[in-house]
Amino acid sequence: MFFSSQTARADAPEIGQPAPNFSLSNQNGKTYTLDNFRGKWLVLYFYPKDDTPGCTEQACKFRDDLHKLESLGANVVGISVDNTTNHSKFAKKYNLPFPLLADNKAKTAAQYNSLLNLGLVKFAKRNTFLIDPNGKIAKIYLSASAARNSIEVIEDLKKLQNL
Repeated sequence: MFFSSQTARADAPEIGQPAPNFSLSNQNGKTYTLDNFRGKWLVLYFYPKDDTPGCTEQACKFRDDLHKLESLGANVVGISVDNTTNHSKFAKKYNLPFPLLADNKAKTAAQYNSLLNLGLVKFAKRNTFLIDPNGKIAKIYLSASAARNSIEVIEDLKKLQNL
């Protein structure tokens, strides 16, 4: 089939389940796994492509709200199928202070049911996963709003932490 969009799968992550592990390099070549974030909240957001309007808006909103997220004990990590070179240029251009992980083989996006496969071209869907300090999925934002995603995550973190 030429066009294949992965839809709901039986093994798609659900709230309360352990988040799928990953091992991916960031824009500086450092490898991260889910275990790097144990003991803290993790905002794991998937986005389609570096330096495109919606992806730039979403990344800059997370950048601008990072101090609020960190004060709530959360780390932010972006993932797309772009390579580390593209991530590095994107991070430098917009002064993004958090890891952008390169999912070149689209394996992690697929594990999180966040892969759009157009045959020869693959993109990550704009989905965000809020992962608790124990590595379990606490909240899922499907087709997240580039403009509101960081604010929604902050509001939900406060609710989940009873603040």
